[in-house]
Amino acid sequence: MVSEHIQPLNSIGPVDDGPAADDDKLNNPARRDYVKGREQYTAGDYAAAAHSFHNALRGFEEQGDTQGIANASDRLGDACMGREEYAMALEHYERAKGICEQEEDSFSLLALHKKMAACYRKLDRLDEALDLLFDMLEHYQVLKNPKGAVDILTVMAEVFIQQGRISEAADAYRTVSSIHANFKHKRLAEEFAKRADDLEA
Repeated sequence: MVSEHIQPLNSIGPVDDGPAADDDKLNNPARRDYVKGREQYTAGDYAAAAHSFHNALRGFEEQGDTQGIANASDRLGDACMGREEYAMALEHYERAKGICEQEEDSFSLLALHKKMAACYRKLDRLDEALDLLFDMLEHYQVLKNPKGAVDILTVMAEVFIQQGRISEAADAYRTVSSIHANFKHKRLAEEFAKRADDLEA
């Protein structure tokens, strides 16, 4: 079972990285596959990365390493996204999401929701994308994170435009504009207000 504080999905490995931890990584074939997959993914070789992450996932499953399973599933989803296999990516993200929910790891969930919303948009499943985006917006509002809220509102506006919901898209842009105005970001406030006006022109 993983520790009480699950690590971010992108930072697999023991928290206490010392020489012993390096030995553990080298002796653990699942970790070796995982690290190899990350290198292949970074190099843009998504097919090879998917193969390595798949092997890592199998290894972590055999070891009963829940955190490893979550990380490998997340990265396998990324490799599928790279290959434009969005439905398959969603399946892997869903698996990682289930583990993060059990661990009550809200930050990893947020990262997964972003990726899942992007998959839903690619699959033209826009209502499902919006459901996740509304959840994320609420999360950022609770955390009083204006930057996060602005990012999500901007994506929501794009989805509304895809759906032909122009007035809702304009509302989202105006909300972004008002957030920027609150922080004295005059140029950005004007830019988003103009986007809203242009939509409704």
